[in-house]
Amino acid sequence: MERQRVLFSGKDLGNMIVPMFLEQLLIMLVGLADTLIVSHAGEAAVSGVSLVNQFNTIFIYLFTALSSGGAVVVSQYIGKQAKEEAGEAASQLLSFSTGFSILTALLVLAGNEKMLRLMFGRVEPDVMQACITYLRISAYSYPALAIYNSGAALFRSIGRTSVTMYLSVASNVINVIGNIIGVFVLKAGVAGVAYPSLIARIFSAAVITWLCFQTKNGVVYQSRWIFEWNSRLMKHILHIAIPNGLENGVFQLVKVALSSIVALFGTYQIAANGVAQSIWSLAALAGVSMGPVFITVIGQCMGNGDTKAAEEYFRKLTKITLLLSSAWNLLVFLLTPLFLRFYALEDGTKRLVIGLVLIHNLFNAAAFPFSGALSNGLRAAGDVKFTMYVSILSTVAVRLFLSYLLGIVFQMGVVGIAVAMVFDWIVRAVLFLWRQRSGMWKSFQVI
Repeated sequence: MERQRVLFSGKDLGNMIVPMFLEQLLIMLVGLADTLIVSHAGEAAVSGVSLVNQFNTIFIYLFTALSSGGAVVVSQYIGKQAKEEAGEAASQLLSFSTGFSILTALLVLAGNEKMLRLMFGRVEPDVMQACITYLRISAYSYPALAIYNSGAALFRSIGRTSVTMYLSVASNVINVIGNIIGVFVLKAGVAGVAYPSLIARIFSAAVITWLCFQTKNGVVYQSRWIFEWNSRLMKHILHIAIPNGLENGVFQLVKVALSSIVALFGTYQIAANGVAQSIWSLAALAGVSMGPVFITVIGQCMGNGDTKAAEEYFRKLTKITLLLSSAWNLLVFLLTPLFLRFYALEDGTKRLVIGLVLIHNLFNAAAFPFSGALSNGLRAAGDVKFTMYVSILSTVAVRLFLSYLLGIVFQMGVVGIAVAMVFDWIVRAVLFLWRQRSGMWKSFQVI
């Protein structure tokens, strides 16, 4: 029997894209609010939270890589109209993510102080104590974070991104209110901002897991699948997750190396780079938000064996990403002078920030839709090794090498770092676009 063709209307795509974008924007705004609140807990608290968050990002990316692998497999089963297998794959993702995150949390708790002293041994004693406290409480939240990501992967796979958006609103409100109480009422310092994050993550994990058991979703968790190991399904998930995890891991290590390079450039350049990066993160939201949409749409098309529809949606989603990214990057750039009024910076530093934002936003609009969002479509088709090799080689051979060459050898400073980042995007964009147009991704089989 011929399978029904997978079709997403403009309304279907809008119902996925808009909540994803708003969710990412909300997370960023709450992050800024958290930073502001933490600043009232003292410099040691701010430094401790900042340092530990760099460390936590490694594990967040690992959990995200796992959930992305699960989202690809679940999306393909949905496209194949095999909802029971999709539910079993989602249940297996929950089991593995929970076990992996508990093991990770135990290892971090056991080596808490030793790891921190190895990485940040030269910091002041009060900063180190803040790091130890914040990491210990953060580690308690790893299982909740992984469980939430597993449930979010299921809902994004079925196209119901509004669920994760509303849940994000609720959890972030809990987080901000908790931070205000912890810092201003209880005067609990670092613990006053760490425990609200733990509570918010537990809330998100509990609610989304409950929702994933609701039969009205069509694709659901079932207890018998959660407590049974299915090596075949986990092989499918890890086939996507491991390359993605390696890719993200290398990227984080290179970011640490780049931070060391930036530290050589002097105070005003370091300050300009820090402010520019916060604006870059805001500008990148449009492209980042489209990644899960590519996974859902291309994954369902490929699961249905409809490569023609996948080709059509590759083109359509890429056009949407380009338009959305261009408009959003332009808006953020125009608002940059307004943002800079809130920073106590010298005029020269502000001019450098505007230059850095201009470089970033121009190419984030033109190249990142191909180097970022488009690559998620290739992964959703099962073309994971090519994207991994390209990403790792480009990150090391282009971004890291050019950062050293332009930043230090040619003395371009942080401008050289920004130019190297742009070249990294361009190289990836050219190779991923070539790969997509070559049609080689059609030959892969995930399930």
